[in-house]
Amino acid sequence: MNKLKQAQEALNNAKGKVNKRYRLGYHIMAPANWINDPNGLVQYKGEYHVFYQHHPYDVNWGPMHWGHMKSKDLVHWEHLPIALAPGDTCDTDGCFSGSAVDNNGELTLIYTGHNHIDKEKDLFYQNQNIAISTDGITFHKVAENPVIPEPPTDSNHHFRDPKVWKHKDNWYMVVGNSTKENVGRVILYRSPDLRKWSYVGVLAQGNEKLGFMWECPDFFELDGKYVLMISPQGIKKDGDLYNNLFQTGYLIGDYNYETNEFIHGSFTELDNGHDFYAVQTFLDEKGRRIAIGWMDMWESDMPTKEDGWCGAYTLPREITLGENDEILMNPVEELSLLREIEHNILTNTVVSGDSLIETKEDLLEIKAVFDLTNCNSQSVGLRIRGVNQEETVLTYHLDKQKLILDCSKSGKVEDSVRNAILRTNEELSLRIFIDRSSIEVFANEGQTTMTSRIYPTENRLGIEVFSDSGEAKIKELTYWKLKDIWK
Repeated sequence: MNKLKQAQEALNNAKGKVNKRYRLGYHIMAPANWINDPNGLVQYKGEYHVFYQHHPYDVNWGPMHWGHMKSKDLVHWEHLPIALAPGDTCDTDGCFSGSAVDNNGELTLIYTGHNHIDKEKDLFYQNQNIAISTDGITFHKVAENPVIPEPPTDSNHHFRDPKVWKHKDNWYMVVGNSTKENVGRVILYRSPDLRKWSYVGVLAQGNEKLGFMWECPDFFELDGKYVLMISPQGIKKDGDLYNNLFQTGYLIGDYNYETNEFIHGSFTELDNGHDFYAVQTFLDEKGRRIAIGWMDMWESDMPTKEDGWCGAYTLPREITLGENDEILMNPVEELSLLREIEHNILTNTVVSGDSLIETKEDLLEIKAVFDLTNCNSQSVGLRIRGVNQEETVLTYHLDKQKLILDCSKSGKVEDSVRNAILRTNEELSLRIFIDRSSIEVFANEGQTTMTSRIYPTENRLGIEVFSDSGEAKIKELTYWKLKDIWK
């Protein structure tokens, strides 16, 4: 408890020194300093809880704590005291990522203990631990820790990020792991009581092309199919694919609990923007599968460090199954609570060249629908314009059927462009959320998503719709001024 108190005092002191220029208006952030992976997403006693990997003492990654916040509606968030601090014998150097479950009214956190053998040589061992709470705020680590002291003998030291769920009378846990040959995989455990765990076996394993470690696994059933979400480290860039340092994506197929046989297709990236990693999901009381990801990327430029904070989360997204067993991600319906003023600008209007809609608002939701059935343009799209040179550009090339996000003039000077295949001949529907330092794009009802951090320095000029080398019909262009939930 003393470690938690010290961490909370450090965070409270840092909070008063934060520069607000890039602070987000309606996204999950810590009060100050560093955050990365989302942890412990759960609905408990009617409220949504999000925990997060947090270093309360610094803007850079360090000994991991678990930060904590909750919400009644997935829109308005309340910061809670830091939930976990490292330094016990089971987690001497970090409380790494994990998950949370409601065990008959007892909120249980399952997390990885990180323990250095030789920090300079990056030698360490990892184990799985539990902390419990009856009020959802104060947690204590159980005496049985570590509940899984070591990985299987055929693996190396990478052994982290437990995701736990209940099926029939047993609890199940998937853990990210790596073989002795440095091939990423996910392994499975089973328990009757969350304390005593037995090793079931390998759920899924990659090859040399699919990375050396599969972080942040998540396994769940969705509309009769089983989905394994993973964040592989070490996949090489391949054209428009795998352009970030690390990836997040999924395998989908059929699973048999009796035999632990998971027959699945190939790995598919989940988001095609710059800043999306370590996604986790949970099932809420409405039966929705909701996902939240880290809206940053390892080793990327993070200008907010200069301002006393670093890291944020994506908007909560509902996951559904589309045609051909593809995952669709769309903003949860509650996000309409952010809308303050609606501006319906264009309806069934033909555009040739550029058309500017002026607005100074920096927190925006935009809906743009292009009719492509008789479109003779080479490309159509939107620019989010600053008053001088700055802009964030979203372009759809009709011949290539490719959606392109260009952030080169909004703070991402290097490695500024991301591409995504989006096959459509009839309609391009874009739903775009702009915050002070982020853009999230949902195209054609979540068929493609692109998430990136942006760092504009100019005031907003407006939204520019364009059609290159021809005319395009815009069925609808509407934008909303959004609420600043942190104000």
